[in-house]
Amino acid sequence: MTRAQLTDDEWKLIEPFLPTGKFGPYPERLRDQVEGVIWRFHTGSQWREMPARFGAWQTVYSRFVQWRDADVFDALLEGVIAEAARPVSDF
Repeated sequence: MTRAQLTDDEWKLIEPFLPTGKFGPYPERLRDQVEGVIWRFHTGSQWREMPARFGAWQTVYSRFVQWRDADVFDALLEGVIAEAARPVSDF
């Protein structure tokens, strides 16, 4: 992962864990918002310093709070652990 971008494979792993209907009607911006949250914690910057490419910092922060309160990050972590424990098929 680069500083501000998920790979397509990483996004495919994360996307199913993110609620879209309940927390906003804009799933096309969802990836940008997730990358904004990652950027914020990766850099340690304040939310207000977030580059505009992730969307409005207030929106990204609101999504983060909603996801945090809905335990989305716990479910994501459990999903990633389950995926890592899955045996690799021999094709």
